[in-house]
Amino acid sequence: MAGPQPTVYTIGYEKLLPPALVNELEIADVQRLIDVRFRPQSRRPGMSKTRLAQMLADRRIVYEHRRELGTPPDIRHLYKSGDVARGAELYRAHLEAHHADAVDALAEELCTEGVPTTALMCLEDDPACCHRRVLCEALQARRPDLRVVDL
Repeated sequence: MAGPQPTVYTIGYEKLLPPALVNELEIADVQRLIDVRFRPQSRRPGMSKTRLAQMLADRRIVYEHRRELGTPPDIRHLYKSGDVARGAELYRAHLEAHHADAVDALAEELCTEGVPTTALMCLEDDPACCHRRVLCEALQARRPDLRVVDL
């Protein structure tokens, strides 16, 4: 008998204050947050790596930063300027050329029985305008059984 369908959640904190982010994660029963920002810093209080990790730990949510899955600075400006299609194209190429092994490993990890319920986090509120969408497409290309839910 097959187990439950493997699922990964995604969330952007652009319109969320830290307590609201935690609330969204708790409602979805997320047990691990993987930060997929290239640089895990933020002007928003509580959203930089150290403070975010502590806030999540206080709520029994594990924090991990995976820089290799972030958008490099030479591509990020395309997303910020609204050229999402070009940004996605270049990020997809970057990911496959430089970090395919990290994507392979994450896809397998997410589909392993007993893995904590996981969310991928970045700044962008709209997943359609974020590299999270491209990353999730790459994960699903490797594991078509992986379900993606945007919070």
